[in-house]
Parts: sequence; C-alpha cells; structure tokens
Amino acid sequence: MVEEAPLLNEESDHPHDVVFNSPEGRIVAMDSARYVDGRNSNRDVVVPSSYLGVLPARLMAPHRPRAVIAHDGCIGKDGAGIAGLWYLEAIGIPAAAAAGMSAELGNGMDLYETGIISRVNILAERAGVEEGMSVAESAKILLENDPGDISAGTKIRRESVAISDTGREIIVTDSIVFALPEDNKNVLVTAGHTGRSGAKFLLEVSPHGFICSDGGMSKNNAGIAGLETTQEHGLAGACCDAWSAPVGDAFKAFEEGTISACNDIAAERGVEIGMTVREAAFKLLEEVNE
Repeated sequence: MVEEAPLLNEESDHPHDVVFNSPEGRIVAMDSARYVDGRNSNRDVVVPSSYLGVLPARLMAPHRPRAVIAHDGCIGKDGAGIAGLWYLEAIGIPAAAAAGMSAELGNGMDLYETGIISRVNILAERAGVEEGMSVAESAKILLENDPGDISAGTKIRRESVAISDTGREIIVTDSIVFALPEDNKNVLVTAGHTGRSGAKFLLEVSPHGFICSDGGMSKNNAGIAGLETTQEHGLAGACCDAWSAPVGDAFKAFEEGTISACNDIAAERGVEIGMTVREAAFKLLEEVNE
C-alpha cells in the first residue's frame, strides 16, 4: 500500500482565481479540489470544479473552508458525484453542487461563471442557497450568511405548507420523530419508511393523516407494513415511491413524489396510487364525515 502519493505533497502549482474579495472573506475558483490548500481558510468559499464525491471532500476537509461549491459529475451511479455533500455536512461545512451540464469539469472559472446549483446540503440550504441558483450568486450567499449551528447533530427541517379552514395544517418534516404533540390534528408529510418501527412512531403522534416513504418496499413489503397497523388504529396513511423522491427528504417528496401505496382509510378520502404526494396530502387534509 502506498502511504504517500507524490501528487498530494506538491502544492507549488495550484492556480487560484480570487473572483471576489470583501471584508467577509473571499470567493476562490479553482480547477480541482486538490487545489484547496493552506492558502484557504474559514474565510474562503471555494469553487473547485471537481465532482463533489467523498474523495474530493476528504481532500478539502482538512483546510476547513467556509463553504464549498463543486460539480455534481452528472450525479452518476450510486449518487457518487454528490456524496461529498453529506460528508461535508457531517463535519460542519456548507456545500452545494452544480449541474453537470451547466459547467465544465476541471474548469473552475467556467463553474463559477455558468454553473447552476443542482443539489445542496442542509447547511448551505440554511444559509439561503437553493437549487436553480447560479453558482456566482450562491457563492456570495455562502460568504455573507451564517448557516447556523454547524455542530454534529440533528438538523430539523419543518414547514407548514397549507392550512385548512378548520385550522388543520400540512406539515412537511423529514422524519416522523420530528413531529410535535399538536400534529395530532395535522397531516404529516415525512420521509422515513412506513415499516413497523415507523408505525410505532405514527401511533404515538396519531396525526389526522400521514405520508411517509415506502423505503423501496423492501423484503416482504416491509417498507409499507405500517399501513396495516395504522389502519387498525384508525389512521389514514399513504406512502411515497422511494424512486420518485429520495428517502429522508420530505420536501422533495412533497414537490416531486408520487404515491405507491395507501391504506383503505386514505383511499376513502380520495388518495390513489399514482397521484402526486402534494395532491394526496390535500386529500388527507379534508375533514372526515362522521
């Protein structure tokens, strides 16, 4: 096994393009994640045109830049082109990736000038970066805004996206374990699986209705086993197809997901397999005729 790679030791030829400099810090574009080095610090938003996989993230992490925007490598098999987003999130670094067809790999200035954000980690999201923004705009946002708590731990996302005339809400949050006691009157769109452990948490909250992920169904349809359990206790529930929206991301489920399964109580409210999660959530919001 090679303990030291020569190209990891040489830092004499790492071109940096400082594209913005202010009292808050700098935005620095470069062609490779390897070019993030000792000249960079927690005042720099670095824009390297490497794919944002785990390996490039590991190369950048020791230098602790303020934030990272890289290339998504067109995502690729197993999501490898963006896997570094969550590696960096776990160690407290906001990060985003630009769409592969919006910018050239290996060309930092092209990434900065033409790149469009395709994915963000939760720290970049909290700082204000959104999918569809330009890299240049996003880099400035990351330079000027505080992402909040960057320590390891649970980062809870929760949003009320609709409210009925009777005060019931559609609450979007990434896991049923983030539910609050008052959610017993609400419809919850979450993104954990709907297996037997998920059902246990759902019964503790007892929401007016719920949509969780189907977990890819899994062996013996275990990913949706909780639909039967919750029906036995009078809860209306449905599942989001894990191939239509990523498990663990309720916001994408609400915006992009489709229904793969539901229990009879949800079906009585108008939920159907194949409809969008958004539409199903509004069906579940409707009042129950006693």
